[in-house]
Amino acid sequence: MRRFENKVALITGAASGIGRATAQRLASEGAHLLLADVQEEPLLETTQLCAGLGAKVSHALCDVSRQDQVQATVGRCIEEYGRLDALVNIAGILSMDHFHELSLERWNQVLAINLTGTFLFCQAALPHLLESGGNIVNTSSTSAIAGMPYGAVYGASKAGVMALTRTLAVEYGKKGLRANAVSPGSIKTGMTTRANLPEDLDFKLIERHMPLDKPRDPETVANVIAMLASDEAAHINGESIRVDGGTLA
Repeated sequence: MRRFENKVALITGAASGIGRATAQRLASEGAHLLLADVQEEPLLETTQLCAGLGAKVSHALCDVSRQDQVQATVGRCIEEYGRLDALVNIAGILSMDHFHELSLERWNQVLAINLTGTFLFCQAALPHLLESGGNIVNTSSTSAIAGMPYGAVYGASKAGVMALTRTLAVEYGKKGLRANAVSPGSIKTGMTTRANLPEDLDFKLIERHMPLDKPRDPETVANVIAMLASDEAAHINGESIRVDGGTLA
């Protein structure tokens, strides 16, 4: 299956986890790739993995909360490939805190990366996506749908991503742009395994956020992102697809 033959995709957060899995999936289907992240060595590893799959691929160090770096990254994509068909925003950070202990500094940091970073890339890429009839796939979370204990700032940032996605879908749909999101839950990535939970957490509050069967690997989400970014999803717009094992069913 080569759904992305001669298509160009820009993927943020590509150094690891869902971002790396998505890059590999699109590379295996013929996409040309511009991969962005702040982690240089793992980003280079992803680039090499995708090249090994036969893809034309380049990478750029980018802090998604910095407008100048975002614009430079999108500009480089257009300079190298001449077009942009799919923007996939995956870059993000997770913060787990008692709400009464959550600092304003941490709140602003998470929003800057998860929400503002998504906004900046969508805005910078928009004219190129309108020109190509392309699409956006953003990364929200099940925490945007149901309250996640200790996840006030993470859930707020991901709910913002979901609202932004739907707004883009209705505002620009008649101009040819599609915008959708995935909402993962219980996916095994470095971000989730490194999460620092409060020492005195109430585990019973966490239990309802566990999947019906078991946590899954990032490829589970990458499969859905690839579908949404492809022409097979031509009639899907403004949607957020849960990938959570039925936890919130």
